[in-house]
Amino acid sequence: MPSPLHIALYTYSTKPRGGVVHTLQLAEALQRAGQEVHIYALGKDDPPSFFRPTTAPYTLIPFVKDPDETIETRIARFIETYYRFLTEHDLSSHDIHHTQDCISANALWRLREAGRLGFFVRTVHHIDDFVSPSLIECQNNSVLRPDYRIVVSAYWQERLRTEFGVESQVIHNGVDTRRFRPPAEPDDQAALKAEFGLDGKRVFLTIGGIEPRKNTLGIQEAFVRARRNLLARGEDAALVIAGGETLFDYSPYRAEFFATLERERLSLGREVHLLGTVSDDLIPRLYHMADCLVFPSLREGWGLVVLEALASGLPVIASDISVFREYLRQGENALLVPSDSPERTAAAMIELTDDEELAARLRHAGRETALAFGWDQTAQRHTEIYQKMLRD
Repeated sequence: MPSPLHIALYTYSTKPRGGVVHTLQLAEALQRAGQEVHIYALGKDDPPSFFRPTTAPYTLIPFVKDPDETIETRIARFIETYYRFLTEHDLSSHDIHHTQDCISANALWRLREAGRLGFFVRTVHHIDDFVSPSLIECQNNSVLRPDYRIVVSAYWQERLRTEFGVESQVIHNGVDTRRFRPPAEPDDQAALKAEFGLDGKRVFLTIGGIEPRKNTLGIQEAFVRARRNLLARGEDAALVIAGGETLFDYSPYRAEFFATLERERLSLGREVHLLGTVSDDLIPRLYHMADCLVFPSLREGWGLVVLEALASGLPVIASDISVFREYLRQGENALLVPSDSPERTAAAMIELTDDEELAARLRHAGRETALAFGWDQTAQRHTEIYQKMLRD
């Protein structure tokens, strides 16, 4: 049996953002495959621990928040804090150094230049549309300076090739199909709706908080339209929004969201439920409680939330973007809508409400799709690439 690889995984947060979820799942799958893994994360969150327990050992890098600093200053301090901490620790026991975000990547290229490590790899989940020169430089360095790059979809592989002139390997995200699975009993949904105070309502779920990339304003408008249709025939609906931990300040976007609530006479806690960052145990229950996932994102790396919903037997409405078209097929395992058309999104919400045969078909096919994307397969592919890096 070959000796285990010693792998260091680096992430910027402990909250349930996509890259952090990816880090924990990958670490645990690599452990199951017999590898030795250690996670490094910026300990900027409260409480100072990951959003869920993990079997992987980890180190949290202390960071003191300053609520008055700009986002540019804060990210510069994130990188500097990460870099300074790692310079004071021996990293020589790790064969592989693998970053999952811009912040840790910027710390690691400086460590490589200082001779503290030989090479590192970065997973690029997606590229942000920054306008600040310092953030653009930070992102560019995080893409251009790693020795190797992994992406989670063919779409982002092509984007890196055409926009940055660099090559990358595609390794898709996975999903834990043992944890995310259809409800055990047919009446579980009704019981969960009653528990959440949503009994008798159609429940539309989205995960990701209120932010532009998630197209929350488009989802809100689609919900308003769909709910009007339902009310006209004596039914009611609720929009449940979970998640929302982010580095960036989306205050104007959020203000527009709340202004629309007031204008449309929608109440928080009645028609619209903002759950914020929820416990990890609650996420599978939300999938079981909802009637469909509404996820017309403007940009995604791969869509962990979509895979979780598919695995849970929840019908999905997603945007018709290139990333989703790599594994979603219109009318077969999901409904795909233009991200800039709340009208089409609302129509899909009503279609799923009215057509139980369609909803059942999507639930079955969605589960079959999710079964093809296990984390153990993802870990095996990572291991093969790690070994190739060591041979280069």
